[in-house]
Amino acid sequence: MAVNIENLANLLNATLDAQQHRKAENALKQEAPKPKYSLALLQIVSTDAQPLKTRLAAALAFKNFIRHNYVDEEGKYKLPLDEVQTIKQELVGLMISSPPTIQTQLGDAISIIADSDFWERWDTLTKDLVSRLSNTDFKATNGVLEVAHSIFARWRPLFQSNELNREVLHVVDTFGDAFIHLLSLADQQVEANKADPVALKGWLETMCLLIKIFYDLSCQDLPPVIEANLQNITLILHKYLTFTSPLFDDEEDEATPLETLKSDICDALQLFTNKYDDDFGVYTQEFTNNVWNVLSSVGPQRRYDILASKALQFLTAVASVRRHAEIFNNEQILSTIVEKVILPNVALRESDIEMFEDEPIEFIRRDLEGSDTDSRRRAATDFLRKLLENFEATVTQVVFKYINHYLTLGKTDWKAKDTAVYLFLAIAAKGTVTAAHGVKTVNSYVNVVEFFAEHIASDLVGETTEPISKVDAIKYLYNFRSQLNKAQWDGAIQPLINNLGSTNYVVYTYAAIAVERVLFLTDDQGQHILGRADILPYAKDLLEHLFALVEKDASPAKLQENEFLMRCIMRVLIVLKESVLQCGVESVLNHLIKITNVIKENPSNPRFYYYHFEAIGALVRYTSGSGQVDILPHLFAPFSYILHEDVSEFVPYVFQIFAMVLELNPSSPIPGDFKALIDGVLAPAPWETRGNVPPLARFLSAIIPKAAAEIVAEKKLETILGIFQRLLSGKKTEQASFDILEAVVATFDAATLEPYFGTLINLLFTKLQSSPTDSFKSRIARFYHLVSARAGDSGLGADYFIKHAEAIQVKVFVPFYLTVVLPTTAQFARPVDRKLGVISYTKTLCESEAFAQTYQKGWAFTCNNLLDLLKNPPKVAAGFGDEIVNEADVDDIGFGIGFTPLNTCKRGPRDDFPEILEVEKWVSEYMKTANQKHGGKVVAYATERLTDEAKTVLGQYLQ
Repeated sequence: MAVNIENLANLLNATLDAQQHRKAENALKQEAPKPKYSLALLQIVSTDAQPLKTRLAAALAFKNFIRHNYVDEEGKYKLPLDEVQTIKQELVGLMISSPPTIQTQLGDAISIIADSDFWERWDTLTKDLVSRLSNTDFKATNGVLEVAHSIFARWRPLFQSNELNREVLHVVDTFGDAFIHLLSLADQQVEANKADPVALKGWLETMCLLIKIFYDLSCQDLPPVIEANLQNITLILHKYLTFTSPLFDDEEDEATPLETLKSDICDALQLFTNKYDDDFGVYTQEFTNNVWNVLSSVGPQRRYDILASKALQFLTAVASVRRHAEIFNNEQILSTIVEKVILPNVALRESDIEMFEDEPIEFIRRDLEGSDTDSRRRAATDFLRKLLENFEATVTQVVFKYINHYLTLGKTDWKAKDTAVYLFLAIAAKGTVTAAHGVKTVNSYVNVVEFFAEHIASDLVGETTEPISKVDAIKYLYNFRSQLNKAQWDGAIQPLINNLGSTNYVVYTYAAIAVERVLFLTDDQGQHILGRADILPYAKDLLEHLFALVEKDASPAKLQENEFLMRCIMRVLIVLKESVLQCGVESVLNHLIKITNVIKENPSNPRFYYYHFEAIGALVRYTSGSGQVDILPHLFAPFSYILHEDVSEFVPYVFQIFAMVLELNPSSPIPGDFKALIDGVLAPAPWETRGNVPPLARFLSAIIPKAAAEIVAEKKLETILGIFQRLLSGKKTEQASFDILEAVVATFDAATLEPYFGTLINLLFTKLQSSPTDSFKSRIARFYHLVSARAGDSGLGADYFIKHAEAIQVKVFVPFYLTVVLPTTAQFARPVDRKLGVISYTKTLCESEAFAQTYQKGWAFTCNNLLDLLKNPPKVAAGFGDEIVNEADVDDIGFGIGFTPLNTCKRGPRDDFPEILEVEKWVSEYMKTANQKHGGKVVAYATERLTDEAKTVLGQYLQ
């Protein structure tokens, strides 16, 4: 059935309504498989009669559809070829003619398509773009350049490769001359339209895009067309660094095209300074003077923020090149730099104070997380630290004159003290400030503990301290947390926690941030500076207060606004472990469920709900076996709602927690409520979302052994194996497919598996023939060992595997065993895998008729490989997994892209034989028993088939 345009537009509008968006998004998923769905979206985007919000929603839906449905993992088209061709023909022109907000979404879509098709499957694109450039119409030209930049910018983070070089060369050959021509033309048009505000703005935007493309074209290597015209290009760069126009003088807050252009030029200058100093070095001095003048001339208004930071970043690049850095190696020059450049850009402005008061969460994110890369303060700090790196003693001496001056002023002016503290933070830290430890290395000319005691500590504990001064004190501890020893932290932690009681949003949030990081902090031996015993005395009150702060405003958006508070809750629960049972665990559980019930209506802050589910994971992990609190019945209602309503942001988290509930209690029966989940998990729909696959596979693997009888009785095994087959076909899901397969083989006996096992072997062998990865080989070898190791009552074993393999193709087992199983097993690194190999080999030697009679050389090979594994006997730690919950740096997690694992739900490697604790002892006992059972045949085979050396070693296990 074709897509109904009117219905589609109504659904897109409904996605913008908070009350309807979930239902509308699910309805859109039903529309997506219909023929030419993508073209219907583009038709809505191109229809001027549609409201702009509807067209924008269609552009966003188109981009997301292309991201998931344009090509498969192999790069093959998932859409019909005629639809692909139509998209390519229409998309560029549509983007050029669309409003800016829509251009952004369509540009992203073009970039996604370019990732798979450009340039070899879209070799006409660059020529098409050049043909659309206009010498007189800046709107058309800017649209073309936006498209070009969206494609070329993909090169910036990539490593060089022959394929990438060919792509860049193709672009330079077809676009290079047009770029040089347009650079000159845009300059002429700016000159000709100095008095026309609209045209001047338009052509300055053209120049901005050209400078961005100048960066794109040069980011990998210096193209000949750029090298040949570099002198002329530098003249244009000089001109526009100093270009002014009274037409933009009235703007206060938003950067005008003039500031954007100068910022883009500074970006390009930084690239050429870092990458092409041999070619560009002759121009560096003059550009340094130009940029210095720019910095000296900009005011404190927000419109100049990005320009000031980009200019400082260029000066940092200059200071990074030793021969250029020497121009700063003078006490008087350094004093001038601090006074004219550093101080104006680190001092608090009225706009900063307004943000502190009116947008506190935004202030925190910019100030703390590193999202303020383009802030004046961060850029000035980086420049100062680069100078410090080169001239540590001189810079420290110069800056300390200003620190002491501002400390004196700070006795009566808190803003001056803020400047002093910030300057000290800037010069005291050396190297990278890490998320785990803060400042690890400090300037040898300063004493951070002494400075804290003399100038900062009073602000931490003072009742009447100005809020920003209190924040400075907390941030000081946060940054230098690694410089304090255990005794010093024992004294500092209570005042830090007391600041959670502040009525100021920024103060209590910074306090939560600092407490969380201190609880995460470890010494050089990996031991926590503050552990469970240190936090336990005030943990209950701390948790209650943190929850009260989170729940201040019960609206979904406001409740999940402050991820830092939830991160602190998570960390306290992780540190407490089982001791949370002494800290009002029922109350903690009720708070977490209450928050779940609020945010499930409209998830809006991925970091907040990530930490939230980590907190739930910690509670489940550390209290499930206690018998004091039954968490599952409380969680089941909100979690069932999440699954039933397909709250897609939360579904992967729910299944990770549910899987852990099952895994923590391996011998207990399946909880009654969980039986209702099985049909939903076996349906195709949940597996369509890539981020669901790992947790669904884990949950299915955990529930299979508990629901084995129901699965057989209700004939669901075939459906489960169908899911395995589907996952096996994808590179990114093949590991999950093996998790399910291992759960099946570990659960069911030979008779149950008989109708399917030949097909399973056939699927695996087929994939094995097509350039398998090492990880695939490892998993198929482990699968073989699991089948082999289940020899005995289950009816499985090496002979069972061999029977089905040989039924597919005669003599196929020998090359599989010799080229895959034996060499791959020898490379097993994990003790749990090596243990499985030992059990498998041992049972093969003792139980396999095929190895005893048909594969006599193989018996010897197997024995030799077994003895190699036993040279370093695998020791598998008992228990669920690591006691230490290692947290990934959350800022590195791509939320909403794929799957985000919960560290509190992480489990150790699967051990299918946990009852075997001492592997060597088990091998000896099993072999002796088998030898006796089979009338001494094991010893006889060893005597006939092994070398004297191997006989001697094996004899130790048979005595």
